[in-house]
Amino acid sequence: MPSNWIFWIVFNVFVLAMLALDLGVFHRKKHVVALREAIGWTAVWISLAACFAVLIYFFGHTMVGRSVPTNSQLSLEFVTGYLIELSLSVDNLFIFLLIFRYFSVPREFQHEVLFWGVVGALIMRAVFIAAGVTLLNRFHWIVYIFGGILIYSGIKLLRQRGGRIHPEANPLLKGFRKLFRVTGNYEGSNFFVRRGGLRYATPLALVLILVETTDLLFAVDSIPAVLAVTREPFIVYTSNVFAILGLRSLFFALSGMIEAFHLLHYGLSVILILIGVKMLISEYVQLPTAVALAAVAGVLVISLVLSLVFPRKATPQQ
Repeated sequence: MPSNWIFWIVFNVFVLAMLALDLGVFHRKKHVVALREAIGWTAVWISLAACFAVLIYFFGHTMVGRSVPTNSQLSLEFVTGYLIELSLSVDNLFIFLLIFRYFSVPREFQHEVLFWGVVGALIMRAVFIAAGVTLLNRFHWIVYIFGGILIYSGIKLLRQRGGRIHPEANPLLKGFRKLFRVTGNYEGSNFFVRRGGLRYATPLALVLILVETTDLLFAVDSIPAVLAVTREPFIVYTSNVFAILGLRSLFFALSGMIEAFHLLHYGLSVILILIGVKMLISEYVQLPTAVALAAVAGVLVISLVLSLVFPRKATPQQ
């Protein structure tokens, strides 16, 4: 058992408490998340992440269970990992928007799907992080594989044109349809219902499967990206969790503007390539975390600003 086990327990209790508060109190009654509410919750999650970075600055050594690197370095690694995860999440939000549109998910049920999507994402990230850190610590050459994955993903994203989803090609969705009958319409916020003694899945269950699948694929890029900045399991995990917890409110805050950031995927591709290169040269050149943070923030801001300065040309109506 790690020497900092108490902090793992306290942090996860905090996460469970916030999730319970979210679903059991603030969203006990299903409703459409308004822009003002979404912006407010986004500000809350960013503020909590900032406060946690301050705590790491003062108590980092105790939290990670060892005396190196310095507390300030650990705090900087947390902020960089959080920013990387959050920036990559924005592109993921666009996929969520496409999924909701494809299945015509009522707005009052979208939060329910994203909530359980977040729960699944937290579990998958914990597994991915544990596996990634273990592999990197035991087999140094894995760093080159991770670096190659990031560069490949960055190039693939750079060549991406438009956004489409193909639910009919999803193998998990195909298998799910073979196991369960699916109702033709939504049954409130239920994922399953009983009819005539038989259990039926609702279209909302199909949407949740697609959301979870999307996040699983997204984790293949995001986890190695954060591991390029730090290999402290507690820092990698907490930075990921804070970004994921703020994902729902960020989606509702940006849902009306996501498509306006049409150049964002170019910026994200550059970020993935830069981080991949950082991993590949890590044995020969040690780039300071501050430089990585400045590069990620700079590329992100530039891509967002250029998207607004040079808006996408409207497609002529046929």
